[in-house]
Amino acid sequence: MATKPSTPKGTRDFLPLQSLKRQFIFDTARSVFQQFGYVPIETPAMENTETLLGKYGEEGDKLIYKILNNGDFLSKASEDKLAAKDSNSLSFEISDRALRYDLTVPFARFVVQNQNELTFPFKRFQIQPVWRADRPQKGRYREFYQCDVDVIGSDSLLNESELLTIVDEVFTKLGLGDIVIRLNNRKILSGIATAAGMKEHFQSMTIAIDKLDKIGPEKVKEEMIAQGLPEAGVKKVLNLIKLKGKVDDTLRMLAGAVVGVEEAYKGIEEVKNVIKALPERVRSKVELDLTLARGLNYYTGAIIEVGHKDFNSSICGGGRYDNLTGIFGLDGMSGVGVSFGADRIYDLMEDKNLFPTSLKASSDVLFVNFGPAEALACIAMASEIRSVGFSAEVYPDEAKLKKQMKYADSKGIRFVMMVGTEELANKQVTVKDMITGEQHTVFQKDISSFVIDKHQD
Repeated sequence: MATKPSTPKGTRDFLPLQSLKRQFIFDTARSVFQQFGYVPIETPAMENTETLLGKYGEEGDKLIYKILNNGDFLSKASEDKLAAKDSNSLSFEISDRALRYDLTVPFARFVVQNQNELTFPFKRFQIQPVWRADRPQKGRYREFYQCDVDVIGSDSLLNESELLTIVDEVFTKLGLGDIVIRLNNRKILSGIATAAGMKEHFQSMTIAIDKLDKIGPEKVKEEMIAQGLPEAGVKKVLNLIKLKGKVDDTLRMLAGAVVGVEEAYKGIEEVKNVIKALPERVRSKVELDLTLARGLNYYTGAIIEVGHKDFNSSICGGGRYDNLTGIFGLDGMSGVGVSFGADRIYDLMEDKNLFPTSLKASSDVLFVNFGPAEALACIAMASEIRSVGFSAEVYPDEAKLKKQMKYADSKGIRFVMMVGTEELANKQVTVKDMITGEQHTVFQKDISSFVIDKHQD
């Protein structure tokens, strides 16, 4: 018996209407990106394993899908590692390629490889799928699309402000203008670590803090202490990152708690300058969140995360990376970017019924097929209708009228056009409006004008 087909866990098929809705998200984001002067690029689905590993922290590296080498991938593997079942080090010998985890690290690699063909600052957007070996759940998939927008080759904080404005513009156009933009700065977090006597534990601290929303402060505290972080320092860090209130007031209190820590002061000033350059409508949506850590190794400055009250996960995030290209041999190339989680945005818009009703996976017009001669006349008229911007199709088979009408109804086609023997002789078309049920007789030469007029009603 044949095995019932299925998709791998964490992946999905998309039916025509779903695909149109997803394309609406991509097109909306793309139009905003281009208005701000960003240009598109694409990178391969797979990268060399060494390009990806070590860029996302220990937790991120575990989620990278590795691709086995071609042929007998075990032939060159170490016998000792095979016997010891040392999967981590063995993976380097049997897999030299991996599926990309995000679009940012491949972008850094792209910049280094193509630096002589690019104009800096380089403003790019990229809309492509990424893969993560994560545990599937609502809003979290193993294969999903990201819509990234970055500028690299400039350390100006105006770039952060521009990206936050882009974020607001995209979500407003999607009907999700009531977002919350959470903002923090890695320099502030580093300064807090220094003030708490935990500078050498900074990376472990940020990884743990990044789990606050998932496991809560007590569990985070236990995890940090269990990893050998000093208890007094852990308590001080958790107390400081709890500071909340108006942005200016919170920054003022924070400055008083990290006296003498220059890095923290620098982070505070960066946050102030980013917010100062925002339009008021965007500024009102920004919250300072000192618990925001985004435990990725490459962030160095601003950290951005966007949420919505009707969704329990972030729908956009990003930040500043000062020297990501340095790991590929090009130093001093600061960048900043954000990534829109297209699949999460899709789920949120579907739940809130925000997709335009005009989106449809069907033609505007279907011509019924009554026979070879009639079909040829219909083909010519369908071509004319397409030339004025509407979609039209001719049913391919000379099937029963009931079957052809059912096809039109199931696809949501509004106009069914019939050219039988009598209509062919009189150069006419009988048109049925599937919405109103009305029927019209139209001369073939007027068919395009008829469709245009009806769509303007």
